[in-house]
Amino acid sequence: MPSHSTELVFRYDSPAVASVVAASVTVEAGDIEGDRSRAAVDRDGDTVTVTVNATDLTALRAGQNTWLTLVEVAERVADAAAGPPSE
Repeated sequence: MPSHSTELVFRYDSPAVASVVAASVTVEAGDIEGDRSRAAVDRDGDTVTVTVNATDLTALRAGQNTWLTLVEVAERVADAAAGPPSE
């Protein structure tokens, strides 16, 4: 299927934060796939990688926008769960 692909790589301060972000977005991988694009989420230590594959550039751009937004929301949730920074 894929004739176009991209890897979105996100590095975090700790493996624990990366784990929370990866767990949050991995559940979406099977739910939002369409006929023209697919995505996979992988975590290695403090790094989360989202690979988006698409049949055309329009679908690739849409997939990138979707996954960037999902990761951004997951990061905000992870930050909120960690609580306010200590002084």
